[in-house]
Amino acid sequence: MINTVNQDIITEFLFPCGLVAYTTPRVVHTILGSCVSVCLFDHVRRAGGINHFMLPLWNGEGLATPKYGNIALERLIDSMLSLGLNKKHLVAKVFGGAAVIEVANPTFNIGEKNISVAFNMLNDFRIPVISQSTGGRSGRKIIFNTVTGEVIQRYIKLNNF
Repeated sequence: MINTVNQDIITEFLFPCGLVAYTTPRVVHTILGSCVSVCLFDHVRRAGGINHFMLPLWNGEGLATPKYGNIALERLIDSMLSLGLNKKHLVAKVFGGAAVIEVANPTFNIGEKNISVAFNMLNDFRIPVISQSTGGRSGRKIIFNTVTGEVIQRYIKLNNF
């Protein structure tokens, strides 16, 4: 994670397989292709968290890291709750999951699988999705403000096709 301080708000870059949750003002940037980020925001306490996962499901072998969507989302929720936030007050915004690599068989579209895991788990946890920008063929740069819940998105060209 790269941190910089800008006018009393810390700005940081979230690398793949990472997650953060804060009750203090932060602006978190990340870049997504087939990866997905879920931004969680507690609208009562005005606090937020974000993850960045690469693959949909941990298969039970090796380390259970936030590289996998099912682990990343569970750990993000746990991080938010450990800060004293209430799950009933959480809302989600979901980004990413682009088809950045051309595949002959759509079954191998990792982006779509990442999107499905995010939405299925948020549904299971009963956290409403209030905004999304998923799929397509363009990458995304997102900027998440942890105290306002605002997410700014820019599409970026990926040179894989």
